[in-house]
Amino acid sequence: MADSPSTPLLGEEKEKEGGGKDRQGLKTEPNTEREGPAETLGHKDKGDGGKSKNGNLSDLSLGRFITTELNRGYFLEHNEAKYTERRERVYTCLRIPKELEKLMIFGFFLCLDTFLYVFTLLPLRVILALLRLFTVPCCGLRGSRLLQPAQVCDVLKGFIMVLCYSMMSYVDYSMMYHLIRGQSVIKLYIIYNMLEVADRLFSSFGQDILDALYWTATEPKEKKRAHIGVIPHFFMAVLYVFLHAILIMVQATTLNVAFNSHNKSLLTIMMSNNFVEIKGSVFKKFEKNNLFQMSNSDIKERFTNYILLLIVCLRNMEQFSWNPDHLWVLFPDVVMVITSEVAVDIVKHAFITKFNDINADVYGEYRASLAFDLVSSRQKNAYTDYSDSVSRRMGFIPLPLALLLIRVVTSSVKIQGSLSFMCVLLFYMGMITLKVLNSIVLLGTSCSFVKAAKMEEKLFDPPPSAVSSRANSRAHRSKHGQTAPQQAEPMPKKPGVSEASDICQTTDATENANCVLPKSDSEKFLTTPDEEDDEKIINSDTGLDGEELKPRTPKKDLLEIDRFTICGNRID
Repeated sequence: MADSPSTPLLGEEKEKEGGGKDRQGLKTEPNTEREGPAETLGHKDKGDGGKSKNGNLSDLSLGRFITTELNRGYFLEHNEAKYTERRERVYTCLRIPKELEKLMIFGFFLCLDTFLYVFTLLPLRVILALLRLFTVPCCGLRGSRLLQPAQVCDVLKGFIMVLCYSMMSYVDYSMMYHLIRGQSVIKLYIIYNMLEVADRLFSSFGQDILDALYWTATEPKEKKRAHIGVIPHFFMAVLYVFLHAILIMVQATTLNVAFNSHNKSLLTIMMSNNFVEIKGSVFKKFEKNNLFQMSNSDIKERFTNYILLLIVCLRNMEQFSWNPDHLWVLFPDVVMVITSEVAVDIVKHAFITKFNDINADVYGEYRASLAFDLVSSRQKNAYTDYSDSVSRRMGFIPLPLALLLIRVVTSSVKIQGSLSFMCVLLFYMGMITLKVLNSIVLLGTSCSFVKAAKMEEKLFDPPPSAVSSRANSRAHRSKHGQTAPQQAEPMPKKPGVSEASDICQTTDATENANCVLPKSDSEKFLTTPDEEDDEKIINSDTGLDGEELKPRTPKKDLLEIDRFTICGNRID
């Protein structure tokens, strides 16, 4: 009987809620918020509104809050993946100094080998080439070439060095030093930054000038002439090497002024410029290829700084009559420059790998790519010299730097008497010995790196020029050869294959079927499949004819891409 009167009351309340839902919604939200803390604190008694309200206010005390904060706990294993990733990032940052310095040391000896080549083996190769040039016509060997392409390049390098050295002899180093010393600190700081930028621009464009000269001088004569001539290219190369040498001389002179300043303010400002480099590099997005490019630039910059410090020490020792005590005066400044350079490189690479989620093992791939260049340049079918390969890869051009060092040494050291000539000869023999030992050790180390990276098969691939021409011919056939789908696919030219295979590829389909050679197993190691194979796969999947599909641009093999921006075959 007690339930009967309550039933109509509940019905009326439901009708009121249905009729004025908007008005009741505004009143129910504070009640919900008022009941929330009570449920949170564990109070379930809602019978008496006044008592629950007073109970909630009594429980919200400062002591209870402090007790809850002191006893509150959490479990890190609930987000195990996140914290594991954070720990791996820390371990990666700790591994960066070791892995980076391994790459830097290997790259330093690569640059040293290229630099010593200019002083040791290049003069001997030029002498042998000149002897061949004068002896072959006298022997009556008309059918043979006077000079091989590599010998032509060596003779051009030798002539460039001789002409530029004769031009550098008219440049007064002392006048340049006093002219720079009279400038203010801020001007010298701006000049030094401008010189660094100009050095990078000269290095990137200078190797193209030298490559254009080498190719113009050794290009087969049966091809149609598409250049301005060897002599204009030669004078362009001479002008470039001379200007780049002057630029490095001004850079070394500015560093010498900073060393000899009394308050060392200029040297401090110049060293702080390295830390500005962190700001410009760390907070940018980097891929593996960009990081490899920056690593090569750091190797080249570090080696160039070592040569500049050597030039500064030679000039200072000459001014103090080769007093050994003055060397210890320069030693703290030299250590500060080298230490700041190493510290900046470590911090920069550590945070770049952290922000871009790059593993520290990538530096091992970079070493393998540099080692691959060294090993491939020692093969019989090599298409470039090792020194030129290092120049393209790192942007390190040894000719201007070697020219400046020769100019400084000849002006600082006076050679008089037979004993001095004997000392120079012994020093030259020692440099040749160092070059040979360094080359042997580098070659053995590079072979081990290539084997560890499983890149031996790439050594048997055709040169990038042949691959690029083959890709271009496939793209041309895809556009103009749609009417002859039965034409057989030409085989890529391999080293050691006779010219008869080339003749077979130019015949029609019936003759080509008899001349096709079997493919070797090295084809499967190419990083990019043939375009026609891809089209066959797409046609079989979609059921469309070749005319309905648009021709795609063939993907480039990693070896075809510019050496300044890619690191060979190991980067995916």
